[in-house]
Amino acid sequence: MAIRKTYVVTGGGGFIGSHLCERFLERGHHVIAIDNFLTGNEKNLAPFKKNSAFKLIRHNVSKPIRVPGRVDYVLHFASPASPLDYLQFPIQTLKVGALGTHNALGLAKEKKAVFFLASTSEVYGDPLLHPQVEEYWGNVNPVGPRGVYDEAKRFAEALTMAYHRTHKMDTKIIRIFNTYGPQMRLHDGRAIPEFLSQALTGKSLTVFGDGKQTRSLCYISDLVDGIEKLLLSPVNEPVNVGNPNEISIRDLAKKIIRMTGSTSRIVNKPLPVDDPKVRQPDITRARKYLSWTPKVGLDEGLKYTIEYFKEALRK
Repeated sequence: MAIRKTYVVTGGGGFIGSHLCERFLERGHHVIAIDNFLTGNEKNLAPFKKNSAFKLIRHNVSKPIRVPGRVDYVLHFASPASPLDYLQFPIQTLKVGALGTHNALGLAKEKKAVFFLASTSEVYGDPLLHPQVEEYWGNVNPVGPRGVYDEAKRFAEALTMAYHRTHKMDTKIIRIFNTYGPQMRLHDGRAIPEFLSQALTGKSLTVFGDGKQTRSLCYISDLVDGIEKLLLSPVNEPVNVGNPNEISIRDLAKKIIRMTGSTSRIVNKPLPVDDPKVRQPDITRARKYLSWTPKVGLDEGLKYTIEYFKEALRK
């Protein structure tokens, strides 16, 4: 019989965090979700509330974290993650990236647990190298409005590696590229939820700039598979996880209009400051060390996501 492990997931009420809670519970493990619901959604955790293997701790991880008993894994996913959020909460974003990471690392060190950092493709900034490999140091404006998120994650990576080298801790760093799927907020600020909310309510789809900027979109189940594989691997260096298939923002908007059967039109607005023009992961490292590649195509993933958004808009 498999040994039941205990997983702590900070930001457990968020889009990715709640999917992780679900995956680990399905595997028969104990899960402790920590969230202050600044941007997370408690409804995402509702299906687990009656599960005796699940526990929710309402807490701001920028303050010291106390968890009784044994802990095997600490996954730090707490952070505002969309431009809408981190522009509204710039100081909280910096604090959760710095103090929150420090506190989560401290918990993992105390419990002799594996530590897993949710980093981001935003550490590459507006990249001058395409596609982005893990060895690329990035092109980030530290004092621009997006710098609060980019630099918080870059610091979090540096702190994680310092704990790995100094305290010989088993730490993992994942650089997450654009991910989508059920349990995203309706008005999250990122392209897919905004386009879907607009298309399904008959509003114009807002495309920033000329729409030629590209994104690579990974479905949530593929990302969770990658997280699980990295967590159980011996790899300590950062690993890109994302779908390398690119699409322009304008083409994405057109696809969503077509798939939803919407009569919405596309309107253009000025491009936000420091918005990256390209975003595509080089997943050679994930393929080599994790035997991971994405399986869900964009049309299939959008179909599932559209159904979720239709249901959410009815409520």
